[in-house]
Amino acid sequence: MKILVINSGSSSLKYQLFDMADGTVLARGVMERIGESGSVPDHTAALTAVVERLRHGDNAGACAVDIGDLAAIGHRVVHGGEHFVHATVIDDTVETAIESLTPLAPLHNPPNLAGIRGARHAFPGIPHVAVFDTAFHQTMPPRAFLYGLPYEYYERYGVRRYGFHGTSHAYVARAAARWLDRPYNRFNAITCHLGNGCSMAAVRHGQSVDTSMGLTPLEGLMMGTRSGDIDPALCFFLPNAAGIPISDMENMLNKQSGLLGVSGVSNDFRALRQAADDGNARARLAMDMFAYRIRKYLGAYLAVLDGCDAVVFTGGIGEHQADIRTAICGGLSHLGIVLDIDRNAGAGGQAACVSRPESPVAVVVMPTDEELEIAQQTLAVVNRPEQ
Repeated sequence: MKILVINSGSSSLKYQLFDMADGTVLARGVMERIGESGSVPDHTAALTAVVERLRHGDNAGACAVDIGDLAAIGHRVVHGGEHFVHATVIDDTVETAIESLTPLAPLHNPPNLAGIRGARHAFPGIPHVAVFDTAFHQTMPPRAFLYGLPYEYYERYGVRRYGFHGTSHAYVARAAARWLDRPYNRFNAITCHLGNGCSMAAVRHGQSVDTSMGLTPLEGLMMGTRSGDIDPALCFFLPNAAGIPISDMENMLNKQSGLLGVSGVSNDFRALRQAADDGNARARLAMDMFAYRIRKYLGAYLAVLDGCDAVVFTGGIGEHQADIRTAICGGLSHLGIVLDIDRNAGAGGQAACVSRPESPVAVVVMPTDEELEIAQQTLAVVNRPEQ
């Protein structure tokens, strides 16, 4: 049985074809510059080109595959709001609901929807399933997802914490439970998705009960170019003090802040480390701030969970930067986290336990696979009896 996974952006479309018997990737690729000169005109044409690639192979040397037994197509959708708490078979009503959530994700939901419409046109005879980045976090209780604002803004406009990176948090939490041989429905973990975008989740008994990102992906941890948590009054102070137009604040907080903004060097950790090693104090400061913010959230989530089996690191930084894991977890034996320095230094790129055997809380490095998680959720939906 084969599942095709599609991640559609505004001008690109990534795809992977899985054999669900063993999770093998049969084909993968990307269609770029959609709508631009020299490329395909729209997402429907992009999906048609993907079909041809899969049937006949491509110029990169990929072999042709038989897609005749394609069981379903899974689509990544960034924002599901409160409408969608799990993966859902797509019909016209679901399309309309996704479109209605555009104000919550104006940069992401429209291209996600364009990919869905193109795929439904190219593959009309099979189920299409939407898998939402926000769905995993819809188990959060109101005390965790509501803001201290007049309640009417939640009722009228849906202003609340939604959280993102849900497919990644779900995948690594489940994978870590298997790795540690713990039953997932009794597994408590703090999952740390650390890349250019960063978020953490408190997972109790296999369900998200808190997460760091909020109404948008801007809230929470300091990231590559995003500020993370700030005093909201800065949005009034800076326009007055620095003359920054209020219309420019969103761009500054999302694209000019974080590691890039503090260091003045880069949002790439490799460049920051080189700069810090060369004596750049601001690069070192940016890295220290990054780790410190995560360490604060870690302490908060240990309190939220009231008992934790594992801290799980994933994403490009989480998987490969041993010194950041040390800065986050070092010296926390009083909280049950005892890092093994040698194991931690040698880990990266594959699953590994980097805590000492006597550590009450395991520290695990777990590569994420969001596409496989989407494929697995898609398969589970189409295999439900009612489907």
